[in-house]
Amino acid sequence: MIFFPIAVSAQFIHPPPPPSPVNGFVSRRETGIMALLRLWTAGLIVAIAAWSVSPGISENLVVGSERRQGVAEEIVRKESHPILSRKKREWIWNSLYVEEEKPAAIPYKIGQLKSSQRVEVKRFKIEGEGADGIFSVDHKGDLFVSKSLDREEKSAYHLTARMYDGNNKLIEDSGDFVVQVTDINDNIPIFPKTYNGSIVERSTIGTKVIEVRATDADDPTTANGELRYSLTPDGDLSAFEIDSITGMISCKVSTLDRETKSQYVVVVRAQDMRGMVSGSTATTSVTVSVTDTNDNIASFTRRTYELRVPEDHKLNSRIGTLELEDRDQIQNKEPIFSLPIDNKMFYMELGPSKDGNLMLRQALDYETRNSYSFSVQVRENLRNLRFPADNVATAVTTAQVNVKVVDVDEPPVFSQLTYTFNVPEERLVNNVGTISARDPDKAGKSIRYSILDKDCPIAINPITGQMSTLRTLDRELEAAHMFQVKAQEEPSGLESFVKVNIVVEDVNDNKPELDVDDIFVCENDGVNTVIGTLRATDKDDQPASFTFILASPSSNFSIRDFGNNTAYVLVNQGPFNLDDPTDYSVDVSISDGGRPIQTSITKLAIKACRCDARRIPTQCKAVAQKMGVSVHVLIAILLCILTILVIVILFVMKKRYHKDSLAGMKNSGEIHEQLVTYDEEGGGEMDTNGYDVSILTSAFHDGSLLRHPDCLPHPSLYAMVQKSQPHQHQVQPASAGKGDMAAMIEMKKHDADYDREGFPYDTLHIYGYEGPESIAGSLSSLGSSSSGGSDSDYDFLSDWGPRFRTLAELYGVDDLDYYH
Repeated sequence: MIFFPIAVSAQFIHPPPPPSPVNGFVSRRETGIMALLRLWTAGLIVAIAAWSVSPGISENLVVGSERRQGVAEEIVRKESHPILSRKKREWIWNSLYVEEEKPAAIPYKIGQLKSSQRVEVKRFKIEGEGADGIFSVDHKGDLFVSKSLDREEKSAYHLTARMYDGNNKLIEDSGDFVVQVTDINDNIPIFPKTYNGSIVERSTIGTKVIEVRATDADDPTTANGELRYSLTPDGDLSAFEIDSITGMISCKVSTLDRETKSQYVVVVRAQDMRGMVSGSTATTSVTVSVTDTNDNIASFTRRTYELRVPEDHKLNSRIGTLELEDRDQIQNKEPIFSLPIDNKMFYMELGPSKDGNLMLRQALDYETRNSYSFSVQVRENLRNLRFPADNVATAVTTAQVNVKVVDVDEPPVFSQLTYTFNVPEERLVNNVGTISARDPDKAGKSIRYSILDKDCPIAINPITGQMSTLRTLDRELEAAHMFQVKAQEEPSGLESFVKVNIVVEDVNDNKPELDVDDIFVCENDGVNTVIGTLRATDKDDQPASFTFILASPSSNFSIRDFGNNTAYVLVNQGPFNLDDPTDYSVDVSISDGGRPIQTSITKLAIKACRCDARRIPTQCKAVAQKMGVSVHVLIAILLCILTILVIVILFVMKKRYHKDSLAGMKNSGEIHEQLVTYDEEGGGEMDTNGYDVSILTSAFHDGSLLRHPDCLPHPSLYAMVQKSQPHQHQVQPASAGKGDMAAMIEMKKHDADYDREGFPYDTLHIYGYEGPESIAGSLSSLGSSSSGGSDSDYDFLSDWGPRFRTLAELYGVDDLDYYH
């Protein structure tokens, strides 16, 4: 018998089942017999498995065998002493494989579950992945597949098998096994994205551009998932190639030129089955852009450039552009321009489009020179030129430039950019200096000068430009003056400006001022005691040499000058007493030693003090201080007083004018009435001061108050005024006198209410009355007039409104319900 080596999977080797409670303990003899049986069974199984092995068929797996050495050791161990033993599992089956995408119209068998247990009736049960609908097992242990499987969806199924006898008793415990899904070439390659690459023009052979990768869902460990790449004739095959395994596209030429062709499109094909004809394919287009580099020389578009420029052209500004031709992109253009060495008027500057801009360096003057001619050269930055240029032979690198200066009417030109003059202070100067400007044109027009600052203390002659001072200057107030002078052509009006500085020179015109701290003398100071130090200051800018002396002799004090701008105040004689009412002081005369010499005299007050042993004052007598007011303060006070007086006078005049106006109106021939508040009880029949009824009653008889001065008959005032009719049913008064009075009062009331510009000559007061509710009634005598006109009808008073209610009641108006 020939035995073949066979691989036994660990997952199919199951340990024996545990010993049953009945035969848990066995004798040594029985143990030896069982070991021999197991050894014979294992050898038989291995022999059967070896004979059943053949190419292309799955290997038989032997489950439950043990090595001979292990069996022998177990026999020895069991013969030594009795131990518990486990039952060995007896699962036997082949490795299970399923081909993907295989149709399963009816379930088909893929293998069999076997066991070495000798049981008449057996039943198998499987659990795990796919056990509920994909895989099934019959009573013989045959395993079936009931649907088509896809390896790309799931490549392996893990299952567990159990075997039962006819009494549904578990004979073999769970055995794990795997069903492998074998791959077929059922997927095509896929390019996951679009690829675009770039390469610099004139790159060397082999320069990598871009790597193209495709994916295939088939098993990559088989030929189904192994891809090969190639370029198809559908794309451009002239400049690029591809690695068949990695998919790297590279350049196969060194003559790429962006200016000739800037873009290539190649078609990449990916094929599985290692590129065999039977394999599936997929294609994608890859765009390769050729980027620019500086491989062309700039060239002038013309050999001669004619330019015109006005003579007043601004400095450092562009005169014209010298166009260039360069096929490279703008970021790679690097032209360099050069002008003749002797050219000082112009220079070249690179423009935004990498053309040459001719710039003006110095000012032009048509009257001096009206044309310029020179050559300009251009070259490339050779250190950035990676490859020999294509247009070396045809490039125009030298051009002639002719510049013609155009004459313009220019503004005046000053002889200096700025002017500076020195003027002594405190002195009127007729000739400070002269400002000079000229017309640069050949016409030589006249020029007028003026100073823009109106408050400038300097004047200028408009014809000659000579300057003079308008007033004396004070260096201590303002040491320098700065202003602008305008030069204007006539009659063109062109103008120019120049800055002028006036420096005020110092003159010794200020008197020195004493600078000293408080000086005091002690009661017990002896002769030649130094009681203070004198110093001086001067506002002038000149160096001063101060000299100190006493302006008037003093018996108590003296001054010692040291000649270094300081001096001591000394005591001549003492003693001093605080009780002495005399105030001590000295007059100090100071001269500054300048030209002319300035001298000042200052009264220096000296306090008398009581001092301790270290000459520290403990008590001093107060020095009388003189109170004074400056002239400016006095003038301000006087102006305030004068202003107040003027305001008072104007107010008084206005009041007086107002009073005269009232008096004039009272003397006029017009009628004035005055109704006042009647707050008191009547004083009898003679009480006519508050209200004179006779004036009203007299109007009824003859209307004398309304009679005109010419004594001629005139229309009544009532006839001239249109009276309103508040009640149509009310009867008009029959008396003409009553109508005249009513119309007159109505007119005055209307004027007072609506004439805002008229002077209010009438004063209307509210006439208070007790009213009809009073039990006592009215005590007024107005109701009993002796004028004989008591039988007059005053019903018209009811038309005047509530303010005349009391008056209407007094004259017997019956219709009182009108007011309610």
